[in-house]
Amino acid sequence: MNGSRGKAARRTGAALGFALAVAIGVGTSEGIADPSDASDVVALDADYAAGKVAIEGHNWADAVQRMQRAEVRFPDNADVQNYLGYAYRNLGQFDSAFKHYKRALALDPRHRGAHEYIGEAYLIVGDLPSAEHHLAVLREICLLSCEELDDLQKAVMAFRSKERPR
Repeated sequence: MNGSRGKAARRTGAALGFALAVAIGVGTSEGIADPSDASDVVALDADYAAGKVAIEGHNWADAVQRMQRAEVRFPDNADVQNYLGYAYRNLGQFDSAFKHYKRALALDPRHRGAHEYIGEAYLIVGDLPSAEHHLAVLREICLLSCEELDDLQKAVMAFRSKERPR
């Protein structure tokens, strides 16, 4: 190759190689996102998407199955863990639900959805103090009101009203 065409070809080849490396998560450095950790990559995962559809359709067993498959590829994704907890909770499998909610919160201590859902799960099993703990955390996270805070607050208030003798 002659001088300028050879340099252009090498630059193009290097750029393509870099793009491929980034796309598959090889040789990433600070400032370049690793796609295996990116939320948008998880959202594009077929099992994750199917799991969300199953949750929306209240098909809890299918949701668990699909989210478990997504978990194999994305074990450190707080959203996957949270959805697994939610599906298990709706199946009445509270040990598994709490395990996944706690994992979601270990991965992302500010995960609003996990705080809401674990708080609601604690109410279902009659543990008001634990639910109130997660409500307090949501009050700190949501400087202004947020849906998760509002929902858990309503659930706690409803729980308290059922506890009071009439």
